[in-house]
Amino acid sequence: MTDRRHHAPSGRGGSTRRSTPRTHWLLLGVLTVTLSAALLLQGYTHHMFGITSDDVTGARGRSDAVPRQVAHGGPVIADAATSAHTAHVHARTVALTFDDGPDPVWTPRILDVLRRNHVHATFFVVGTQVVAHPELVRRIVAEGHQIGIHTFTHPDLSRLAPWQRALELRETQLAVAGATGKTTALLRPPYSSKNDALDDADWAVVRQAAAAGYVTVLSTQDAEDWQRPGADRVLANATPHGHSGQIVLMHDGGGDRSQTVAALDALIPRLKGQGFRFATVGAAVGMAGPVQRAGLGDHLQGMALIGLLQAGDWVVRLLGGLMFAAGAITVLRAAAVLIAARRHRRLRTRRRGRARGPRVNEPVSVVVPAYNESAGIEAAVRSLVASNHPVEIIVVDDGSTDGTADLVESLRLPGVRVIRQQNAGKPAALNTGLAAATCELVVMVDGDTVFEPDTVRTIVQPFADPRVGAVSGNAKVVNRGGLLGRWQHIEYVVGFNLDRRLFDLAECMPTVPGAVGAFRRRALLDLGGVSDVTLAEDTDLTMALCRDGWRVVYEEGAVAWTEAPASLGALWRQRYRWCYGTLQAMWKHRGALVQRGAAGKLGRRGLVYLLLFQVLLPLLAPVVDIFALYGLLFLDPVRITGLWLAFLLMQLLMGLYAFRLDGERPGPLWSLPLQQFVYRQLMYLVVIQSVFTAVSGSRLRWQRMERYGSLQAAPAGDGTSHDGFREPVPHVTSPSYRT
Repeated sequence: MTDRRHHAPSGRGGSTRRSTPRTHWLLLGVLTVTLSAALLLQGYTHHMFGITSDDVTGARGRSDAVPRQVAHGGPVIADAATSAHTAHVHARTVALTFDDGPDPVWTPRILDVLRRNHVHATFFVVGTQVVAHPELVRRIVAEGHQIGIHTFTHPDLSRLAPWQRALELRETQLAVAGATGKTTALLRPPYSSKNDALDDADWAVVRQAAAAGYVTVLSTQDAEDWQRPGADRVLANATPHGHSGQIVLMHDGGGDRSQTVAALDALIPRLKGQGFRFATVGAAVGMAGPVQRAGLGDHLQGMALIGLLQAGDWVVRLLGGLMFAAGAITVLRAAAVLIAARRHRRLRTRRRGRARGPRVNEPVSVVVPAYNESAGIEAAVRSLVASNHPVEIIVVDDGSTDGTADLVESLRLPGVRVIRQQNAGKPAALNTGLAAATCELVVMVDGDTVFEPDTVRTIVQPFADPRVGAVSGNAKVVNRGGLLGRWQHIEYVVGFNLDRRLFDLAECMPTVPGAVGAFRRRALLDLGGVSDVTLAEDTDLTMALCRDGWRVVYEEGAVAWTEAPASLGALWRQRYRWCYGTLQAMWKHRGALVQRGAAGKLGRRGLVYLLLFQVLLPLLAPVVDIFALYGLLFLDPVRITGLWLAFLLMQLLMGLYAFRLDGERPGPLWSLPLQQFVYRQLMYLVVIQSVFTAVSGSRLRWQRMERYGSLQAAPAGDGTSHDGFREPVPHVTSPSYRT
């Protein structure tokens, strides 16, 4: 967690310029709409219906509307919308037809059988299969076979609305045109069979298709290969009885068609031996030119449709892989932080059992940078005065216009100094306080943060180890009463604090928060003080200390209470600055990736962790959300819901453990499921905005957070010693706060 709450220094034109890019939101919106549209189209074409067995239709309905000449006529039906008539297959002629392809396994094998036997057939193709395998459709046409359409997604057309039927036929026609440069007038509705099986609903489909220029092709001999009864049975079913011409229904897609291939290889020689000839449907009934050259418009539209759907397939595969990777990484992170938290707890307990070194009792300088902090500065300063450790308190007023400095001076608290300066920004205020400090150990605290009486004493104890250059405290949200406050409270406890325990163990702490942090003064002076080149001055400073060889640790017992934003707008502004400043600091210290020692640990552990989990993973979050909706609509909603509940359960278990470690009541965790639908989206939009801002080279200015006056501290009596330090005051009331 970082804290950037000061106004821009008035005299720094270069760093006060604020340029918020807007074009990227338009670009993001266009990409989101495009991705959503592609997924909707891909989901509709691949998952709304799909190819199933040919016996899915229910009981046959009434057939009063079916003309008698059609019900008892030939299998090829033309002009059904006006004056319906049918055509029979010529005697001793067999038209082999294959539905549900092209299939990358079985269609080539069937084509090989037909080519060996010098036979032409008719293939009724499914649009989605054409899109997936356009090269097979081109081969079908190139080898002299005839193409018909079998709809785009293989639905039962009689159960669709008229506009859906039209869409199915049009999309399939475009797919064929895009793949082959041809259009066809031949249609076989899915789940159709013989003429006498037509009912009124089927006839409505045939009439609509005829109005669109299609000739409906039924069958007279069903090989029933879709049942996979065995090659011999398929062969028997496909063999005509007598010398009448037949349209034989077989399949080259929709499942295992090995029996079809074997039966076909035997059927053709057998029928040739019986005097039958083989022809396409058009030739078998004497139809002139059912397949024509496609117009340029249809060909281009078809190519675009194929390209779009193929891109959609690629995107779905990519998103599936990314979701799997994101899920795996998230689970690994959860396991890592939980194991680290448990080990950190054991090490902390062990340290309590044995002295880490002599207790640190030396006085501490506390620096409080303040800009327009009148709402909370009194509570903050009083809590510091009430510390049970000797402190000097330096309040640096950074050009406040609300009487912050006057308010602190009017309190006349012992051991408190006020330094006034022209507005120059938070880093300058910290450096002013650092220069005025008289102690080697310096605690930095924000003007809206309240310490508990033992916070200062607790946070400086790790300095008994001479390798420690900085200590991160445990910042807690005080205004946690509303839903937004609860969400931030959960994030502080579960996100920030679990991460800090992991960073502590890995010796790669990237941030000592501005709300509660302690430093060795000489370590800061060796770095030249607090830098102002990033908005994340605390992250920048912490990373610089790590690269300088200092150890940075986390002291969870050093508790400080801070105000969190109480509106979505304020939260957005705060987190935008945090994230953007962190990106600046990461870029500034990227050299740590190739360094050795403490700097290398920061680079290869801390920076990689931040890049992976605070930048890349949030950037993928919108895609994950869109794909989750896609899964609910088109895949298995039970499975998707189950995965989401499993993920939520993992978060809940993490939350329970983290709350236990922090000594918090788990009550706020009831809002965790709701956090996934508002708070999470806000956080990843912040990352997107920050990344675009960084890439575009824009700069942000310092801004202070709105204060709400949530914090209070009880006044303390006089406890000034002869050296001017505030001595420990026993039995001081802890800061009160709203819950």
